[in-house]
This record gives sequence, C-alpha cells and structure tokens, in this order.
Amino acid sequence: MLDHLAYRTPEPKVIAGAKADWELVIGLEVHAQVASNAKLFSGASTTFGSEPNANVAFVDAAMPGMLPVINEFCVAQAVRTGLGLKAQINLTSAFDRKNYFYPDLPQGYQISQLYHPIVGEGEIIVDMGPGIARRVRIERIHLEQDAGKSIHDMDPNMSFVDLNRTGVALMEIVSRPDIRGPEEAAAYVGKLRQILRYLGTCDGNMQNGNLRCDVNVSICRPGAYEKFIETGDFSYLGIRCEIKNMNSMRFIQQAIDYEARRQIAIVEDGGAVVQETRLYDPDRGETRSMRSKEEAHDYRYFPCPDLLPLEIEQAWVDDIAATMPELPDAKKARFVADFGLTEYDAGVLTAEAENAAFFEAVAAGRDGKQAANWVINELFGRLNKQGLAIADSPVSAAQLGGVLDLIGAGEISGKIAKDLFEILWTEGGDPAQIVEARGMKQVTDTGAIETAVDAIIAANPAQVEKARANPKLAGWFTGQVLKATGGKANPAVVNEMVARKLGLGE
Repeated sequence: MLDHLAYRTPEPKVIAGAKADWELVIGLEVHAQVASNAKLFSGASTTFGSEPNANVAFVDAAMPGMLPVINEFCVAQAVRTGLGLKAQINLTSAFDRKNYFYPDLPQGYQISQLYHPIVGEGEIIVDMGPGIARRVRIERIHLEQDAGKSIHDMDPNMSFVDLNRTGVALMEIVSRPDIRGPEEAAAYVGKLRQILRYLGTCDGNMQNGNLRCDVNVSICRPGAYEKFIETGDFSYLGIRCEIKNMNSMRFIQQAIDYEARRQIAIVEDGGAVVQETRLYDPDRGETRSMRSKEEAHDYRYFPCPDLLPLEIEQAWVDDIAATMPELPDAKKARFVADFGLTEYDAGVLTAEAENAAFFEAVAAGRDGKQAANWVINELFGRLNKQGLAIADSPVSAAQLGGVLDLIGAGEISGKIAKDLFEILWTEGGDPAQIVEARGMKQVTDTGAIETAVDAIIAANPAQVEKARANPKLAGWFTGQVLKATGGKANPAVVNEMVARKLGLGE
C-alpha cells in the first residue's frame, strides 16, 4: 500500500476481550473552519470572540427574502485544500439543504453538499514512527455552513442563542475507514491540521472549535478488515457508533479506547451494538448515548433552490495549484536530503511552517546539522519553557545565524556561544558587536594557552600519572584549562596541547 514511499504499514490495534481478540476500524469526519474573513453565503465577519450576535447578516438570521451568495474565496480555499490532499477537484458541484430543526439553526436547514461535493478522493500519509506510515484515503471534502451556538450556563432557567457562527464556512473532510487505532486517529488529525495550516486554509485552532471531528468507531475480528478492503463489503465491519464534536487529540484517543471496549463487552455478552450518535464525557472518561444515528433520508436532503450548481474552470484550479506552498512531507524530505538531517529532526523542524522558515533562514549558507541542533535544542527548548511561539522569539534567525558564524570562524567556543545566546535572549543586540564589546572572543594565542596548560599539569602530578595510564582522563586537564581561562580558550587547541604535553599518542 505504501511501496512508493518505502514505508511499511503499522499493525492494527488489537484489544483482547474476555473471549476473543478484536481490531478497531475508525473513520473520521473532520470539520475545518475555512480561513476567511467573511462567511460562506454572506459578508458577515467571522471574527472569533465578538459580542453575541454581533456578526450576523440578514441571510444568516433567515430573514424573509434574503438569498445566499457564494463566497468565491471560500471555494478557492476548498480547492486549495483538495490539491494539498492530492484529491480530485470536481469542476461541477452543487449545494443541498439538510433539513432539521434546532434553536441555533434559524433557517431550519443547513446548506451542505451531499450529492455533488467540490472535492473527491484523496489521501493523507500519517507518520507512525521511523519507516512506518498509514495511508488514509480521503473520500470527499464538501463545503457547508456552520450552525450557531446554544448557551445554557448564563441562567439556569433559560437558554440563549448566539448566531455569530451561523453561516461560517466549513470544510467537512471525510476519511475512509482506514484508521486502525486511537493513536493513529490522533496522528491523522494532527497531520491533517498540519497540512491545513501550511496551506493557510484553516488555522487549526481546536480550542476555539475551528477544527473538530466526529469519530466513527466499530470493532471486527482479525482478518475482517482485509476482507472489507478486498470486496468493499461493509458487512465485514461491525456496527459503527459516531462520537460527536471531538476537539482534543487526547480526548479523541480516550473516547475511541472506551468506545471500542464498550462495544466488545456488548458483543461478547451476546448483545448487538446499536448504531447511534454518542458524546464523550472527559470527566467520567466514557461515551454516552446522544441519539440514534440518522441516515441521509432522515434529513430530507434536496438540492438548494437558491443556489445554482457551482461550476469552476480548470484554468482557475491550475492558477490555485501554481500558488501551492511546499507541503510538510516534501519539505521534510528536502531537509533530510539538503541538510543531512535525521528524519526525526526534520520532522520537528517542519511541524509548523513558521518553524521551518526560521530554520532555513538560520541554515542558509551554514552547516545544516549545526543549525538544526541550535534551533531545536537551544531555541525551541527555551521557547517551550517560556510558552512562546516562534513569532515571539526574542532571538531572530539573523541573530542566531550570527552566533553560528562566530563559532565557524573560531571566534567563540560552544560554551561562549551559549552565554552569547542568553545575552541575545534577554538584551538583544548584534552578536559580533557583543562579543567584541564584552571581550568574549576565545583565546587562540597558543602561548597563553600553553602557559595555562603547563600550570595545571605542574600542580597536579597525581592526575598526570592517571591520565598517562588512562588517556580518557586527559579531558580533566582540558576542563581545568577552560575553567582557568574563563571558557575562552579554544577547546581544540587545548585538547591537542594537553595530549602533547602528557605524551599521549606517542
């Protein structure tokens, strides 16, 4: 399945029941809010955190006579997402009405795309460890409008409705049931989020609900999934239950694990799993029934009479394709090839597009491995410790690159470089000027170094004998010399001189 990437497919998650082993089959429907300043069918703002009902146009509130007008930019964002997932772009698509009644849906229907979505089949490659990946097929991506929000905690006797989200454009990204375990499900959502953020089509903010998913879980006996893949016959898979509105990687894993064990217990006890929609309660760590699972006919879908079929031109799609950024997998492979990085380091550096751009600016014309070590260990370590994003880094790429230039020129040692990094972090400034002004250049004068080496050797005859018996102990003298010179002595020069003075290697 993954031969073209030289990856092997991970084994499915196996859960041992009381009577038999079971495997999981998981499919996800991810709802990604389109990164757009205006809604799908109106010019109302999509700004998060506005006062309730501040971002509502007449069409959002279902005022009589108000007709939807498609937002071309949202369509372009959906096409861009499809291209990023190597998916088929449908030049003709159409909108349908999904009919249901709820207080936060003023129209009494949601405009969606059931029959003719804008994007067809694609795929995502989900890394699951060195040389291991799962290929998850994308069934479709369709555009739809979000509903509003019901608020129940302002007054115990009343419920309120905020229509700010009503009409906000969503991309529903539907996977095939190819995911085989809780960790894979979380990794899939993480990889999809990464791609969307690289593309700029969704900010991926799960806390604000801008990226959330419905998780479909079923169980089957070992070997049944392979029969399903061969035949396409869903009867080989167990009855699925859908867990709604998951917006946390950790909760996704917990909910899947609980739901799988719940279904196993039912089946092994002689019962039958009921197809239904469930909610996850993170406080109790369990799923609970919400409602019976609806089928398409329950929503009485029919083509939206207010919107003509959406027709786009291949030339327009090609123009969007021409502006596509380098995506995570390609960037990771390039970092490994061009900079000689390990796959792990390349993965860390390409996790976010901003991080990758920072690294490339640091590494430009310099040693890639050294640049990666400084960015990952020193910069990222400090950012994580202080809870800062790369955009808020007190040390710029140019400043960090300047530190590496000073190391490469032999003007400062690694230890001095760390002291310099601390100054840059807290005070800022130009690295070269700081080193010059504060006398931080490492000592390369062999005469001065030799004097220090001779003094340390003369003062420690017992340690001399130990080092001559075990050359590995010669590092003690190097450390003492560096300490005596305030860390300014060139370590390479010190090592060579200590070895010569002690008669090592002769």
